[in-house]
Amino acid sequence: MTKPYFGRLLTAMVTPFNEDGSVNYEAGCQLADWLLANGTDGLVIEGSTGEAATMTMEEKIKFMETIVKHIGGRAPIVAGAGTNCTASTIELAQAMEKCGVDGLLVVGPYYNKPTQEGYYQHFAAVAKSVKLPIIVYNVPGRTGSNIAPATIARLAADFANIVAVKEAAGNVAQTAELYRVLPERISIYSGDDGLILPFMAVGACGLISVLANCNGRILQDVMQAYSEGRVQDAAELNKKMVPLAKAMFMESNPIPIKAAVTKVTGIPAGAPRLPLTPISAEAEAKLDAVLREYGMVK
Repeated sequence: MTKPYFGRLLTAMVTPFNEDGSVNYEAGCQLADWLLANGTDGLVIEGSTGEAATMTMEEKIKFMETIVKHIGGRAPIVAGAGTNCTASTIELAQAMEKCGVDGLLVVGPYYNKPTQEGYYQHFAAVAKSVKLPIIVYNVPGRTGSNIAPATIARLAADFANIVAVKEAAGNVAQTAELYRVLPERISIYSGDDGLILPFMAVGACGLISVLANCNGRILQDVMQAYSEGRVQDAAELNKKMVPLAKAMFMESNPIPIKAAVTKVTGIPAGAPRLPLTPISAEAEAKLDAVLREYGMVK
């Protein structure tokens, strides 16, 4: 297990919106503070959970600049900088670099379904265009195709600023293969809250989390127990954590977690932007029950 490059627990932070759908910059700063006080080591801003796909470039830059200035170096900030077009990904990556972020999370191009050579050339072009450290983000459930461990290993060998991978294929065997083929300097982050324990068992060193938007402590407890060799304690904590993590995906992310953030923190996260819709009454009732069960709300 390698040392996590950006810290062990990174929160894929939601982007708060006002009732009129505009970005709530003040709530974003409040949430960032809350997260750092409640188990988070660093922030991933404007990723999938942050609804970057429905934000304009102007909004992305202003929100990122706002959070970077507010945090003031208290924690690492990683910017989501992925699109399905290499040219626009480079444009976004360079814009985020100018905002003063500490690193980039670059998702595999979605919709296009590149070949492995296409993946390599895409990430190579991005890596050449910036000086920032880059996390390669593999999430076949959203992109439609898988980045092979061999491709990530090739990128790691060729580009010093490829420093980590966020693995969200949900495949323990693939994570084990990543650990086998990647150099020791590359951090492997789980992209699934509910799989952090088995992923750590085969080499992952940290987590980029949705659940941490409302409960980073329980995730830190699981990882700390495992890191200290208290495997049975980790298993018991994991048994408690997994149902909570699953509750955040009752409907498409970030629908449930935005509702949970508002309920748990008191900070208005707002509704997601279309084509996502506010949480349904049925799902909200289930979410409320889970949050009460865990003592997160009264």
